[in-house]
Amino acid sequence: MTTDELEKLLAQQPMALLHRLARGRIHRHFRVGKRRLIDLLIRHSAENRAGFESDVMALIGERPERPATPPQAAPAPRASSHAKTQHAPRQKSHHHEPESHEPSVSLPEWLSGIGVPPPQPFVPDAWQVEAVERLQQTDVIVSVPTGSGKTYVAVEAARRAIEENRTVIYTSPLKALSNTKFTEFSRIFGADRVGILTGDRRDNGQAPLLIMTTEILRNLLYDAAGGEIDLRLDTLGLVIMDESQYIADPERGVVWEETIIFCPSQARLLLLSASIGNPQDIADWLTSIRPVPCHLIRHSKRTVPLRAGYLHPDGKLTPLFRTIGIPHGHAGHWHPEAKRLFARYEEETMPSGRRR
Repeated sequence: MTTDELEKLLAQQPMALLHRLARGRIHRHFRVGKRRLIDLLIRHSAENRAGFESDVMALIGERPERPATPPQAAPAPRASSHAKTQHAPRQKSHHHEPESHEPSVSLPEWLSGIGVPPPQPFVPDAWQVEAVERLQQTDVIVSVPTGSGKTYVAVEAARRAIEENRTVIYTSPLKALSNTKFTEFSRIFGADRVGILTGDRRDNGQAPLLIMTTEILRNLLYDAAGGEIDLRLDTLGLVIMDESQYIADPERGVVWEETIIFCPSQARLLLLSASIGNPQDIADWLTSIRPVPCHLIRHSKRTVPLRAGYLHPDGKLTPLFRTIGIPHGHAGHWHPEAKRLFARYEEETMPSGRRR
């Protein structure tokens, strides 16, 4: 198969199939459009063209066949038709995604109710209370959806540690997030009780609550392991690691691992994340290397329900699904306007559809 033939074949495929081909080949392939993704796949396939073509044909063969068209309306044979001669015919009626017959939500209905809710007295959830209490005896991993209230756990745990004259270190993976938390915690605890240590900024370094990137804490722990005792670590009572799913990052995950391994035994660890895929495994690992067990707090119920929309590059906004919320089911739940915009985007970005 020539490069031109392969390019035309890939252009005929849906984005879902191209993303399956890109797994393990193209880094962050979900961030590029169809035309760019095809170019990257073809470039990558130069190392093993035969294996790549085999994967392409296998995936095409897995796709459900479309209903046959009358002979007089049949288009000219395409490269993708070769797959049909290599696989047994499939049951057509069992592979098509059913279309939902429920009415589609309108854009005003989808946008209704979005805004700032009226003020209400704050009452912590049971899992928040449990997390704070558990930190008195164990390390804790909190794996809950975004917007559930992980910050409340961090603030209350830090408040208790400070009241016991213990140092608290709050780490984040990004300098920007560290700066944001510094501003937020200064407002909660007072500017004189909060400091920040990043590669670009060093303010109030002897404060009882220190905000820093994870790399900075790892370096402090390295120094301590080499005999350079830091008083902040000697009185350390709590380490809060925000966005702890970074432990799985191929490049930076080792920083989180080393920070956990070298963390002083007298300090409690609080790991916060909304997207750890295997939190129980992480909790078991902490239990195996730390002097105290690790307790996992996990739930999947969203305090603030999500709504999904699609914004086309031309500025057109539409609900992504037929319903206001996010359904669990088949592609038949796609909103008709979203499907139309998807098709238009593919036509605009595929290699053979260059704008004139």
